[in-house]
Parts: sequence; C-alpha cells; structure tokens
Amino acid sequence: MAAPPADLPAADHLEPPMAASRTPIRAILAATDALAGERVVVGGWVRAGRVQCGGTVAFLAVNDGSCHASLQLVVEAAWVTHPPLARLAATGTSVLVSGVLRVPPGKSKERIELGVEAVIDAGEVDDPAAYPLPKGRIKLDRLRDFLHLRPRNDTIAAVARMRSELTFATHSFFREMGFVCVHTPIITTDDCEGAGEMFQVTTLFSQAQKADRDLRLKLAPHHDADDEEEEGTVGFESDFFRRQAFLTVSGQLQAEAYACALSGVYTFGPTFRAENSHTSRHLAEFWMVEPEIAFANLQDIMNYAESYVQYLCKWLLEHCMEDMEFMAKTHDKAAIERLELVSSTPFERVSYTKAVEILMGSAGSKKFQTKVEWGIDLASEHERYLTEVIFKKPVIVYNYPRGIKAFYMRLNDDQKTVAAMDVLVPKVGELIGGSQREERFGILKQRILEAGLPMASYEFYLDLRRYGSVKHSGFGLGLERMLLFATGLDNIRDVIPFPRYPGKADL
Repeated sequence: MAAPPADLPAADHLEPPMAASRTPIRAILAATDALAGERVVVGGWVRAGRVQCGGTVAFLAVNDGSCHASLQLVVEAAWVTHPPLARLAATGTSVLVSGVLRVPPGKSKERIELGVEAVIDAGEVDDPAAYPLPKGRIKLDRLRDFLHLRPRNDTIAAVARMRSELTFATHSFFREMGFVCVHTPIITTDDCEGAGEMFQVTTLFSQAQKADRDLRLKLAPHHDADDEEEEGTVGFESDFFRRQAFLTVSGQLQAEAYACALSGVYTFGPTFRAENSHTSRHLAEFWMVEPEIAFANLQDIMNYAESYVQYLCKWLLEHCMEDMEFMAKTHDKAAIERLELVSSTPFERVSYTKAVEILMGSAGSKKFQTKVEWGIDLASEHERYLTEVIFKKPVIVYNYPRGIKAFYMRLNDDQKTVAAMDVLVPKVGELIGGSQREERFGILKQRILEAGLPMASYEFYLDLRRYGSVKHSGFGLGLERMLLFATGLDNIRDVIPFPRYPGKADL
C-alpha cells in the first residue's frame, strides 16, 4: 500500500490540544495588571478594530464570550504574514493569538492589553461590508433575522450568560432543598392544562406517505359521500405510538408521580403551547422549572416559591453583576434595583378576592383596559398595578375562582375557589403559577369530567389517588419570564436562544 504524500499528515496524526492552552479573557481582565509580563494564548472575535501608524499597527477589541468586556490586542504588521492587518481588524474576524500581557503606556483606558507576537489562526470575514452585525448598536428585533450570529451581540451574549447562571442556580437551590431532578417526557399523550392548545406528534403525514396517498386518490374510482368521510378519518392505530401523541405543555403530571414516591422532585425542560399569539410575552416553546412536593399544602409552596425567586435574584447579583450593570446602562436602569428589592423583601400575600377589591377600589384613579370583577383571570395590567403601584414589591395572590383554573387544583371548602397561587413581580406580572393538587379521588374524577377530558388518558393520574394518596403541591416558573424580569428587556423572543412563535421556527 502506498504511503500518503509527504505533505499530508498521517491518518493517525493528531494536532496538539488548543483549548487547554487558551486563557479566557474573563480571567485576564479580572487579574488586571497582576498578569503583566505573562505569555498567554487568547482566542475570540473582533468586536471593533482599527489600523494606525500608516498601516503598521492594528488595535483589536476582542471578545471570547467569557465576559462582557473585551481585551485590547495590539498587532504589529511585522508579526503577521497573513491575513493583512486590515482584514484582521474587520468586525467579526475570529483570531487565535499568542503574546505577552502588558500595561498600556500613557493614559489608556485599558488596564491591560496583549502585545501579539504570533497569529496562530484567523477566520476572516468574506465581505466586511456585508457582515450583519455592525460595530454600533442594532435593534433587537433586527437581530432576530440572524439567530445564528446574534450571540455575538453584547445584549444576547449577556442574556446567554445570565440564562446559564439561572440554570445552575436552579439546580443548586433544589439540591440544597434535598429535591431529586426528574426528566419528564417531551412526547406525551395527556393534556396537563386541559386547554387543547398542543402540537401533535405523528408520522402519518410524512411527505412520502402523502405523495403516495395523493397518487392513489387520483387513480381510485369515484367514492360516494360515506366513503369520502371514511377516507378522511385519521386512524391513529397505525401511527408510531398507536394513539394520538403531543409535545408536552407541562411535566407536572409525571412529576407528581415521582413526588408521590420521592417526596420532593423537580423537572426542568422545554414545554410547548400551540397558541396563535403574537404578543411580546408568549412563545410556542419555552423552558419551565416545575417542583412537586409531597406532604405540602398551599402555604408550603408559597414559601418555597418565595425562597426560590429570592435565591435566583441573589445569585444573579453575586455572579452576573457585570452583565447586570450592562443591562442597567443600556436597557433598564432599574434592573439591579429591582433584583435587590425582590431578593431582600418579604412578598405580600393577598387572596384573589381581596386583590379584586383593591383593584376595583382603584378604578377611580386608574383606568384598566380589562374590566375588573370577581371571576376574571387577572390581566398583566392588573398584576403589574398590584406589584408596582399598590404594594411596590412582589405579591402572591391565592385562592382563585375554580372556573378559571385547571382541573387538578384542590377545591376549597367554599366550593367556589381552588387552592391556587400566582407569584407576581414588578415589570413582568405573573412569574410563577402553582397550586395544592387535588388528592381526593372522587373530587378529582368529577373535575376531570367537568373539564370534558377523556377519562382513559388520566387513569394513571387517578391511580396516584387510588393507591396511597397524599396531599401534595407544586408550581411552575417560566425561565424566560424570569429573564425578562431580571434583564428589563421587553420581548420574550430576545431571552431564548432560538425563539419559536407563529410563523417562525428558524434553525
């Protein structure tokens, strides 16, 4: 067998590792001038660049995503053979360089910079003029046209880091509480909310099957009306799961099954709603944190919910202050103050009936778009008025009318309300929704019937009441709602990496 050409590496050749030798920019900037004189390898993307001194020196602001700030790189033409300095300085160029850290001369605003001695690798921008992300600010709605590039934007990068920290904080909180993380299914056959706004999962209508069916219909003889109706009936017994299946709207029911054995559990994953809504507060796919707790009542989950939200706020203040300062400077000057308020202030607790009375009493001074009366589902304007004007802090509203809440919520003794609660916060309104679950078999069965749900789909849920029923409670927090609250951004599509909403499922 002939050997490979001498200029090609052997099949078993491996390049030396690169990542281990690279120093994150975050670590360099945190040490300031303490690392001056150290030789390091840095990689990142050029946020801004300029060539000076007659084309002999380039100054590059490079960011690697490890923090908000960029590191200044000073590149002299003598050290670079390719690409030319002007190409290297183009916004969007990726660079991997080595050099020596130094304190800039004179009155530079930079505390530390890197004098580049070698360009190890560079990824040029083919056409700098066509690069979609300019040096200056760009509107967030415009960035949604470039979901694959928008992580390079300062705002989106900050949101990504904060989202990561909230994820870590969530696992940390529930681990400290002794909870078990349970992975509930994304594909399900039940409708937790009973609203019917679900995405169907099926293999019946693949393109190949559809084409074959269309061809057979063209070749088939004429059918009478009865035959055509039968032809249009979907037989799910031939589908992949042999029955209708959907993308989950919540992991709650499955989490309840584990809570009724492990006492305290939580699930953290994507959920889906087929709501044809184009508002700034709704997504078709979003992430939910859903704890379920055995031997717990409504008061217990109010306490857990308050502690959890305060834990998240404190975590962001301790671990994301640079990004929070950026958000306060560029998007919402009250962002940090809001986190500090929520993290340190006991939440107000008020019944739904009392909240409605307060809102109705404010009708003379505040005109609401949605009329306030007992029995309505509180709108965002009502929720924000309670938190921002009346109480000026988070509010937990509890004991809602049974007619506006889900079938699984425990019926109160008055037969008119259920043991449900919502945590309302400034800026966003509802952040958490939860309830004590109905543990009484007969009442739960009746509630399922009243909701018009197929009893067969909920036999497993009734089994939890047949065999060792226990009082238990739980709630759900939308991660994107928490990010809206923390960042001060106005549109939920900007706090999830790849937003899905009516007409949009790019990438």
